[in-house]
Amino acid sequence: MTNTSNRIIFFGTEEFSLTALTGLIEAGYNIAAVVTKPDSRRGRGHQLVAPSVKVVAEKHNIPVWQPEKLKDITDNIKALQPVTGVLVSYGKIIPQSTIDLFTPGIVNVHPSLLPKYRGPSPIESAILNGDDKTGVTIMQLSAAMDAGPIYTAKEYALTGRETQPELYHTLATIGTNLLLEVLPRILANDLQPTPQDDTQASYCQLLTKSDGQLDPDELTAAGAERRVRAYLKFPRVRLDVLEKDIIVTKAHTSQEKTNELAIKFRDDNYLSIDELIGPSGKTMSGEAFLKGYRR
Repeated sequence: MTNTSNRIIFFGTEEFSLTALTGLIEAGYNIAAVVTKPDSRRGRGHQLVAPSVKVVAEKHNIPVWQPEKLKDITDNIKALQPVTGVLVSYGKIIPQSTIDLFTPGIVNVHPSLLPKYRGPSPIESAILNGDDKTGVTIMQLSAAMDAGPIYTAKEYALTGRETQPELYHTLATIGTNLLLEVLPRILANDLQPTPQDDTQASYCQLLTKSDGQLDPDELTAAGAERRVRAYLKFPRVRLDVLEKDIIVTKAHTSQEKTNELAIKFRDDNYLSIDELIGPSGKTMSGEAFLKGYRR
């Protein structure tokens, strides 16, 4: 399949973006450029690391732009007009002056059922709040955060066992398939978006490392277990157990204290830790931790 008649500029930075970019390339779309954040320093060695979308774009000989400010690439975009934008987890607010450079605008893939969970952490919020469903929305980007009109959306039922990485992968796949399904109609001006009901909007916040610290006096055991799953990759849930700072990677709730890794929460129920990352940095079972660190 080839779709070379419409030039596309792809905006994306996070791992969630990679599935969509790869899908567009494999479907034969003419990706004229990829816009992503500048390389960042990570890890203990503070080595400069490129976003995954940059690596993939360069592999396919697609120009990569990494502006500090989007106004720095205005002339680049104008040189490609008419051009359509596709944005998936870029990580920066796009000003209206940039959106207006695209025809028919910028198409955004957002991993929630808008207008619910506008903002940067919709996947984590769905797990954290114990929702029974989530989904992906294809919308027309606006300058206001996730407030643009909706082309289409697809629901996904939740089981209450999903982890953050699993749900990211699932929704990235659903979002890419949905984008590929409707993008031809959007490009042909055959699908018009419908305004969101702003009165039903809810918002989620940018996660920070401090969000991962569990306080048994503030949370229920069920709420703590959801936080373990919602924050598995970042910011990760931390607890002090046996005078050791640990990262909890798997847990379940219980009504009784079965061992020293069953922590009592405010509702008098327990969070029983099944798996963790110990002070050594190694992932281990709760049983192995108790054998090694019990006083």
